[in-house]
Amino acid sequence: MAKKGMGIATSVKSGNFRPTKQGAGMTEKGVKAYRAANPGSKLKTAVTSDNPGPKDAARRKSFCARSAGQMKQFPEAAKDPNSRIRQARRRWKC
Repeated sequence: MAKKGMGIATSVKSGNFRPTKQGAGMTEKGVKAYRAANPGSKLKTAVTSDNPGPKDAARRKSFCARSAGQMKQFPEAAKDPNSRIRQARRRWKC
């Protein structure tokens, strides 16, 4: 039987995810737990540096493009400056 979900605890309380006020998204601990539960995964943490290298800059650009689509799909979240998607975009410097 296939696993459902991410294979890890997805609550903020578990320490795998940041609270919304801290920018949302996964923590380093969460990424390690996810990679342990999903062998072969290449998941990485957010690109938050001001001057990322070319690969990190490409990851940031890709994330920003995907999350812009989420903003269109969920206009209520897009209007709320404290929504998880807006906080994550702010943390990634989109």
